[in-house]
Amino acid sequence: MSRTALLVTHTGRRRSTEHARSVAADLIAAGFEVRVVADEADDLDLPGVVPVAGPQAAEGAEIVFALGGDGTFLRAAELARPAKAPLLGINLGKVGFLAEAEIDDLDTAVRDVVGRNYTVHERLTLDVTAEFDGGPTIESWALNEISIEKGERAQMLELLVDVDGRPLSRYGCDGVVCATPTGSTAYAFSGGGPVVWPEVEALLLVPISAHALFSRPLVTAPTSTFVITVDPFTTLAVLSCDGRRVYDLPPGARVTVRRGALPVRIVRLRARPFTDRLVAKFDLPVHGWRGSRR
Repeated sequence: MSRTALLVTHTGRRRSTEHARSVAADLIAAGFEVRVVADEADDLDLPGVVPVAGPQAAEGAEIVFALGGDGTFLRAAELARPAKAPLLGINLGKVGFLAEAEIDDLDTAVRDVVGRNYTVHERLTLDVTAEFDGGPTIESWALNEISIEKGERAQMLELLVDVDGRPLSRYGCDGVVCATPTGSTAYAFSGGGPVVWPEVEALLLVPISAHALFSRPLVTAPTSTFVITVDPFTTLAVLSCDGRRVYDLPPGARVTVRRGALPVRIVRLRARPFTDRLVAKFDLPVHGWRGSRR
């Protein structure tokens, strides 16, 4: 029975394209049917691959490879999630926090996939619905975060935040970020939010540059629901999902964020503590500038 893999990469970078060709060739040699996103097929220029397009690109695939940085990983997640296909990230970018392996591990990672030497872990996602008068309902999702931000640089955004059906606080701010534990090290972290271990099931809400006495980041139950209402007399807002799906929100819009119905399934090749990943990716000063007294 044929095995199938979908390959997603950043073809705008020559180095990424070269590595993608190598991975595709190795998988084909191992008996895989290798699919590539149709828009990337010409750049890869590799005989034997199958160009695919649309939301069903990963349907029936055993695994999805994301070769690139976190942006490539998030793009691949859009295809892997509806198909419930496991997603393996190989970092060819800078930080690559979402990736499981680095470029030096590429050959080993492919061998592990061929030999089925990997485990799959589910990551919590977010579903979002935005409603407003005079416009269609917006529905989307995110692996990292959903943000509601001001659409005009010179004006402050007025937002009312409800948690679990009860009003919590009104903020004059640049926006708010609703994040998953996976996304706690991304936009939410930049806004002063906590780092949450990915095994923890929780939702995060982080106000951005809030002009308020109470503007602390919040960590709630995974069953919680956030409702963010854009004040009717405030400025235009922008809804962003993982920085990839962006929508305009008029004053008076009501945005509901809750745990996603579908997780993203992420491949793990090795049992590695999250602490080690955090130290490596952020280059944390384990010894500190004072050194060790031991």
